Amino acid sequence: MAQGTAKGYWIVRVDVQDAEAYKAYASANGAAFARFGGRFLVRGGAYEAVTGTARSRNVIVEFPSYAAALACWHSDLYQSARALQKGGAEADIVVIEGYDGPQPLVSEPAPTPGAASE
Repeated sequence: MAQGTAKGYWIVRVDVQDAEAYKAYASANGAAFARFGGRFLVRGGAYEAVTGTARSRNVIVEFPSYAAALACWHSDLYQSARALQKGGAEADIVVIEGYDGPQPLVSEPAPTPGAASE
């Protein structure tokens, strides 16, 4: 991927309170994701909260760009789907730009056993 074309992501953490309302929302949100090029990378599944506070469901949606991720969120199509679960879930949602810069090199030395980690 060329620099400057970082993807966009929705990072979603959800506690469902009304399963039927959430099911209606989940059935309707796919149209908005498809229109803006979104695809699920994580949609529920097993997890372990290794630090911090967890919610019962986790979702990551990838978009071709940060602008597409924001446009999807602000679209009437998505907001209509979202309205279907009003009060059915408590969620934390972050729309974030992906990182398109240098990555750690394989040749970097391994951490010393017992050393504090990040």
